[in-house]
Amino acid sequence: MAGNAPQNDGMITGINVTPMVDIILVLLVIFIVTARIVVNPGVPLDLPQAATASEVQVVLSVTVPKTGLLQVNGETLQQDADLVARARAMLAQHRDLRALIQADGDAKHRRVLGVLDLLRQAGVAHVAFAAEPVAPK
Repeated sequence: MAGNAPQNDGMITGINVTPMVDIILVLLVIFIVTARIVVNPGVPLDLPQAATASEVQVVLSVTVPKTGLLQVNGETLQQDADLVARARAMLAQHRDLRALIQADGDAKHRRVLGVLDLLRQAGVAHVAFAAEPVAPK
């Protein structure tokens, strides 16, 4: 008959890769979009004004590695003392600036306290320390 499909005796003669390519492209687009959001957490927007709107909280993230240079908001500082200028500049823009110190567990206590002291010199009053929650037993 003319309408019957050809029989292949159960052997696979080819693999259709189109659905796999579609899925990979969708995953690639999702990865690119989310990676861009992670790198640039703040997107410049022209937001409308509202009488009941509250100010967005700005956080200065300071990473203290076990060895190496400090990082502020993902940007490496050449000297620890540069933290004071960076914190003062952000404090001038956002009067309720909060700092989050993310120190490696093996970082020297002296260095972490030095970072805390530099933040206090810059005038940052609200400082918190990042920690991983303990897994329940």
